[in-house]
Amino acid sequence: MSAEHRELELFLHLARTLNYGRTSLECHVSAATLTRTIQRLETRVGAQLLDRGPRGVVLTAEGRRFSAYAEQALGLWAEYQAGSGEPAGLSGELRIFATVTACQTLLPELLAPLRVAHPQIRLDIRTGDAAAALARLDEGEVDAAVAGIPKRLPQTLVSRPVAITDLVLVRARESPSDKQSDAGSDGPSTAPSHGPFVVPARGLVREAAFRWFRRSGVKPVIAAEPDGHEALLALVALGCGTGVVPRLVLESSAVRDQLVELPADLEPLTIGLCARRADLHRPLIAALWDLRP
Repeated sequence: MSAEHRELELFLHLARTLNYGRTSLECHVSAATLTRTIQRLETRVGAQLLDRGPRGVVLTAEGRRFSAYAEQALGLWAEYQAGSGEPAGLSGELRIFATVTACQTLLPELLAPLRVAHPQIRLDIRTGDAAAALARLDEGEVDAAVAGIPKRLPQTLVSRPVAITDLVLVRARESPSDKQSDAGSDGPSTAPSHGPFVVPARGLVREAAFRWFRRSGVKPVIAAEPDGHEALLALVALGCGTGVVPRLVLESSAVRDQLVELPADLEPLTIGLCARRADLHRPLIAALWDLRP
């Protein structure tokens, strides 16, 4: 890769992270080298691309325009190196965060039109705790996220709903409480016990669970607070307590047959495709945002 293309790569990385120290570390260049690179680009462009103000680094209007150019230039270079004789199209890497469940149930349909329209785009799918999705997006670790949408989304982010799923109460089909409460009955109790409960350690599902506890007059005894919904269902299947999870997670779980659902009027969870508002001008983000499954 030529020096000019390397400079564009460094600029795009910095445009995503908006953090000189992080870009220096992840791109294996010194802070001084990165600073000189940006200064050289600004001299050639004849305008300031990044503003280092009291609130941190932000892209200027010219910086946003140059970011779109840099992505297209690197995409064309990659296409040329690959020896493709096809007409130029969008290329480059798109980093998307989603939970394991979302990867299996939502992403194939959501991303299929993008793959058809722009087959040269490289997809980097990253998974993890659902509660951390929006923070990872806002901090620039990923370009987009499929995540639960809070009632108040940070102003730096935008979202587009892709699914709505109920939240449900579940417990182990053969839990010790079943044997006591179900004695003389034909099935599991229709009233959830007052504990113990297994709830996520953080995030929208936990918040919704505690709102339901307050509405129902339940003073919950918390048995466990795992990070992920899949871990939560494993604990519930082991008889650790009653769990609160999205139905989407329950229906795709390998332990589903070991669980029984309990009636409850929990509020539904809206799942959306989320991106940074400032990135909607970027060709790759715009392509993802405009296409519908």
